[in-house]
Amino acid sequence: MKTASLTENLVYNEKKPSISILIETETSKEIRIIFKKGQLMKEHKTPFPIVVEVFKGAIDFGVNGTKHHLKAGNLIALQGGVPHDLIATEESTVRLSLSKKDKLERVQNVETS
Repeated sequence: MKTASLTENLVYNEKKPSISILIETETSKEIRIIFKKGQLMKEHKTPFPIVVEVFKGAIDFGVNGTKHHLKAGNLIALQGGVPHDLIATEESTVRLSLSKKDKLERVQNVETS
């Protein structure tokens, strides 16, 4: 059994979102992304399907150039290879579910400015 918290030990970065792994299982990685208002992750693609959950706050989630306003409690799922971007419209905590085959470093290296 493994446990983690989306609400404990929050560390905000001044210049870019704070990205950390919460739990890794045999099939997935659960990532926490903490945004200050206005922080963004520029358009990028993932090689595998993802699920994004807004746990706290709100983000504009762009998919192929179309913005979707997501607020706390909303989820969105994408297949791999779909261009997407995120911008926090308020201070936000986002949970990202990745395939075990994907890498945390890929997420951490997405351009943010």
